[in-house]
Amino acid sequence: MLEEFKKFAMRGNVVDLAVGVIIGAAFGAIVSSLVGDIIMPLVGSVSGGLDFSNYYLPLSSKVTATSLAEAKKQGAVLAWGNFLTLVINFLIIAWVLFLCIKGINRLKTAEPAPAPAAPSKEVQLLTEIRDLLKSR
Repeated sequence: MLEEFKKFAMRGNVVDLAVGVIIGAAFGAIVSSLVGDIIMPLVGSVSGGLDFSNYYLPLSSKVTATSLAEAKKQGAVLAWGNFLTLVINFLIIAWVLFLCIKGINRLKTAEPAPAPAAPSKEVQLLTEIRDLLKSR
């Protein structure tokens, strides 16, 4: 059973997937930083300093706080601003990922079509016989 697991773990697809997951996590951190540290502050400055992450709808009359974190401590809230921020982050991350994959696909060189297989020895022999009979 251990040998079977070793064979499974060392297959090319599993190793490729592991490398992809590790690179994806690192890429995700870079894109999250891009969104959180560069793009969202620009969106906030263009929209007049709005920070959507603190917008919420109180579901209880006990909630009187001005920040989402404090409001959650006081009672139930519908954190629609935080959800909107996450949706915007997702759309930006998806767009950046799309652009990266599009760029990578442009860098790939088109593989030439494989050469047609040579005819078998029988076909070559029959072709020679046909050509000899035609020449007579």
